[in-house]
Amino acid sequence: MTDKLKLPFYARLAYILLSLICITIILYYGRHILFPLLFALLMGILLRPLEVFFNTKLKISRILSIFFTVLLALVFFSSIIIFISWQIGNIAHDWGKISNNIITHYQNLQLWLLDKFNITNGELERYIKKASAISIEKGTKYVNTTINTFSELLLNMTLIPIYTFLIMLYRSLLIKFLRKTVDSENHKNLSEILTNIKTAIQSYLLGLLTEMGIVATLTSVGYLIAGVEYALLLGVITGLLNMIPYIGISIAAVLSIFATLTSTTDLSLIFSVVIVNVIVQFLDNNILVPLIVSSKVKINAVVSIVGIIIGGTIAGVPGMFLAIPVIAIVKVIFDKIESLEPWGYVMGDDSSEKINLKKIKLPLLNSKLKFANRNKK
Repeated sequence: MTDKLKLPFYARLAYILLSLICITIILYYGRHILFPLLFALLMGILLRPLEVFFNTKLKISRILSIFFTVLLALVFFSSIIIFISWQIGNIAHDWGKISNNIITHYQNLQLWLLDKFNITNGELERYIKKASAISIEKGTKYVNTTINTFSELLLNMTLIPIYTFLIMLYRSLLIKFLRKTVDSENHKNLSEILTNIKTAIQSYLLGLLTEMGIVATLTSVGYLIAGVEYALLLGVITGLLNMIPYIGISIAAVLSIFATLTSTTDLSLIFSVVIVNVIVQFLDNNILVPLIVSSKVKINAVVSIVGIIIGGTIAGVPGMFLAIPVIAIVKVIFDKIESLEPWGYVMGDDSSEKINLKKIKLPLLNSKLKFANRNKK
C-alpha cells in the first residue's frame, strides 16, 4: 500500500495559486467559447423538468420534447428582447423632446455652478471641450468595442439554443463520460454531486426568473403611479439587472434616474424614482429572496461580490450573470471532496444561527427587573 505524498504548506499554496492563475487565463482567453457553453449548460439544467413533462406526461418523443422545450425558452427570452427594442423605438420618436430637456438641465447646471462655485459659462464650456477632446480620441475604440459586443451577442443568441439542445440530447452520454473519469468506488459520490448541482441550479434559476418578473412588475407599477415616462421599459430593465446580486439594482437605479432626467424637466420625479427603488429593494431583500430564491447552496456575501467582480472583469455583463451559478456548482463539488471541503466551507454562509434573546443580558434592564422582583416580595 503506497503512502500519500505529503507536501509542505508553501508547496500546496504555490500549486493552488498556479492553478487559479491557469484557470483565470483559460477563462479569459477562452470566454467566447466557454461562456456560451456555460449558459447552455445552465439552461439545460433549468429546462430539464419541462423536457421530462413533455416526454413522460404528453408522450412526445425525446428529441421533439427537447426541441419544444428549447423553442419555448427561446420564445420567452426573444419576447423580452423584442419588448425592449420596441420601447427603445418609442424613445427614438421622442428624441426632440429629450434633447430639449437635456438643454434645459444644462442651463440649470450652469446657473447652479455660477451661484455655488462662481464658475462662468466660458469656463464650463472649456471643461466640456477638453473632456470632449479626450472622448473623441477614444471614440473609435468604443465604437469598435460596441460593434464587436453586438456581433458577439448575435452569435451567442444563435449558438446558445443549439448548445442547449445538444447538451440536453447528449445528457446521458455526458454523465457516462463523468462516471468513466472517476473510480467505481466514487460513483455514489459523483451521483450525489450531480443531484445536488441539479437541485441547486434549478431552484436558484427558477427563483431568480420569478423574482425578476415580480421586481419588474412592482417597479413598473411604481413608476406608472409616480408618472415616470418609459415606466414599463425601466421596470423590465430593473428586473433584468436585479438578476445580478448586490450590483444590478444600483445600476438600474442610476439608469432610471438618468432616463427620468432626459424625459422631463421636473426634478421632483427623481425623488419618486429613488423612493420606488428603495421600496422595491426592501421588499425584494426581505420577502422575495427568502421565499422565492431558495437555492440549496448558501454562498456568503464576500464570495458573491468578489465572484461577480471577477466575472465582470473576464466577460462583462454575461460574466456577472454566470458568477453565482458557477460558484454554486464549484461549492457543491468542493463540499463532496474531502481535500477541498475547507474551501467549500469558507465559501458558504455560516451566519444562519439565530440569536437567543433570553441569553442577552442588559445591565440596566436586569437591575430594574431585580428591583421589581424585590418589591413584589
